[in-house]
This record gives sequence, C-alpha cells and structure tokens, in this order.
Amino acid sequence: MQPRLAAGLNAAPKEIMFTVIFACVHNAGRSQMAAAFFNQLADPAKARAISAGTAPGDSVHPEVLAVMLEIGIDLSEAKPRKLTEELANEAQFLVTMGCGDKCPYVPGLRRDDWPLRDPKGLPTDEVRAVRDEVRNRVGVLLEKEGVAVCYR
Repeated sequence: MQPRLAAGLNAAPKEIMFTVIFACVHNAGRSQMAAAFFNQLADPAKARAISAGTAPGDSVHPEVLAVMLEIGIDLSEAKPRKLTEELANEAQFLVTMGCGDKCPYVPGLRRDDWPLRDPKGLPTDEVRAVRDEVRNRVGVLLEKEGVAVCYR
C-alpha cells in the first residue's frame, strides 16, 4: 500500500516569478524607464520588474517623464525608492545602470551592468537616445531570459 499524501502535495510546484531589479543611483531616470519597458513587454504571469536606487531622488526627472509620455508610457505616478535588502530578496536578477562605484552589489543575485548615460539635464534628443537604448536592452534581456513577450 502506498503512503497517503496530504492534499496539495501532488500539485505541480508553483513557478517562481522572474523578478528583475533595475537600479541606478537616484532611481529617477534609467531604472524607471527600464522597469516600465520590462513590465510593458513581459508576460505578467511570468515576469516583473521593479526599480530602485541607492540614494533615491524626490521624483522622476522631468525630461524622462516627457520622453516616455511621447511613446505612451506615463511615469507621473512613479516614485523613486531605496534599494533595500527586502526588495532585493524578491528578485533573481539585478541590472545596474552605469552608476560606477555607486552601483549596488547584492549578494546572491545574478547581475549585469548597462553603461548608460544619466538622462538628467540632457537635451531631449539625447534623452530619447537613452530611452531607445534602454528599450533595446530590455528586449534583449527578455529574449535572453526566455521570458515570453506579451504584445499589447
């Protein structure tokens, strides 16, 4: 006779949500853009992104708000937040964004660094170039990680 299993033990294991943290110093530009693109393009049942910074600013840079709004992404409600240990514990992957020595190191997370210019104070056409590079890098990351892209 086979031992009896408690209810629920035969169920398939719950798939872990693939979570990426995009981090820069102030969490007011590059990391906000990256998280927004990731969350727009990833299948929400499989992956999500959060953004944070080591020294969060008060708000998202106005030039970033403007260029993201041009393509239909409204970041006006986004608030910079601090990268904490609790936040890091939710993730499997950390992407730092050109913050050099100020970039965080989180033990246990896979990591990549994207050497991107800080858009703060740049002319609009240069902020657009940063935005477009962020979008391209997010697309490559989604493909590389095998996260299904959801076209909406």
